[in-house]
Amino acid sequence: MAADAKQSPALFDPTAFQTFRFVSCDLDARGHVTLRYALDEEIFFVEELDLPIETPPARVREADSERVAGLLALLHWVAGVSYYKVALPPNVSCETGAPSPAVAALLEALYSEGLAELAYTNALPSLPRPRFPSEPEPEPELGTADGDPAAEGWRPLERVLVPVGGGKDSAVALEIVRRSGLELALFSVGDAPPIARTVEVAGLPHLLARRTLDPGLAALNAAGALNGHIPITAIVSCVALLSAALNGFDAVAMANERSASVGNVSWDGVEVNHQFSKGLRAERLLSAAVAEIAGAPRLFSVLRPASELAIARAFARMERYHGAFTSCNAIFRLDPSLRAASWCCECPKCRFVFLALAPFSSPEHLREVFGRDLLDEEGQFEGFALLSATGGHKPFECVGEEQESLAAIRLLAADPRWSGHSVLARLVAEVLPLYPSEVGDPERVLALSDEHAVPAALLADVRAVLGA
Repeated sequence: MAADAKQSPALFDPTAFQTFRFVSCDLDARGHVTLRYALDEEIFFVEELDLPIETPPARVREADSERVAGLLALLHWVAGVSYYKVALPPNVSCETGAPSPAVAALLEALYSEGLAELAYTNALPSLPRPRFPSEPEPEPELGTADGDPAAEGWRPLERVLVPVGGGKDSAVALEIVRRSGLELALFSVGDAPPIARTVEVAGLPHLLARRTLDPGLAALNAAGALNGHIPITAIVSCVALLSAALNGFDAVAMANERSASVGNVSWDGVEVNHQFSKGLRAERLLSAAVAEIAGAPRLFSVLRPASELAIARAFARMERYHGAFTSCNAIFRLDPSLRAASWCCECPKCRFVFLALAPFSSPEHLREVFGRDLLDEEGQFEGFALLSATGGHKPFECVGEEQESLAAIRLLAADPRWSGHSVLARLVAEVLPLYPSEVGDPERVLALSDEHAVPAALLADVRAVLGA
């Protein structure tokens, strides 16, 4: 007998299912989205989202319905990973129609490498590798020039939507776009306190979406479903793209740095990367999928040229956000009501953000921000050492490359403001000697990369904000 996820069995056997089904998706005139999925004919899921939309939607015409439908379908496929992961069945069934070749390539990456951490931490024998049957490859159009945004179908940049998560990266991203003079609005899925505080400090229009997962997921997890990290940034990107289309924006400017492309550990022939869907490869796959939807907003990361350390340097100059931002995820997972408290000061993310900001801040100022001086707490040493992969692999968190942590330690070693801090002294004495001097060279780590998709209209502003 078929059951919805709220009527999940007392014991859930992930191996009992053969097919994950994309059943249907709908969007009404109020911006309410319904996404339906199923495992075989047994377990059904319903996800709902409420998207921001102008009333009346003056910028969305009847002629826009095709691109909105294309972006809705893309969201349906990408968001399904939240439900597919409970069993990781070998087959998928696209009952709403086959994805295009570019979308199929994106999905096969998200539903395998995007779930690599989940497979690794659950000690599975291998990665899931579902195959998505796709439509035939379209014939290439004649007369288009590679690399020309107009030829690729992108609209000129006039209105840009910047997703914010309440951390330092999105604050830097929005200030880069603000500096360009383009019309700008902020976007978020949910309005957790750090997001609300960042929006208030920025003083910009805010488009708010809300996502409601099928409530039966928690029961399935308790009954034995597979659980773990999913490529959440890809889902947020698709919600932002659809919201941008509904509200007449030309682009979504993400705040994903180049460091996100570097993984944590090698396993099953791939690099397991906690930040896979924030990385450059995922961005390129998603952009290629979106490019097939005529008139869709373009997507890129405005921070892609920069390391986390370079972003921290820029953010250190933006003190008005320092009382608003939060990068700690652990405290929210422990108790959502504590999100306003900002920092647990015991997790890899807290340590990395502290370490990245320290070369560009005084100890007194960081004590004000975090409430503690983490580089002067002896018990923090092993956690800081692990950020450089000393004693193990880089933690499964949104932290920078090992070289960035080493670069920060090298900068602090020469900074008299931080001399005498006990943890720093041990990092300098015990960690730095393990690496050649060119590993973690601050100048190289802080330099901007040319490997990105930032539009020409924003490049000067990227260099101005993220440069020295």
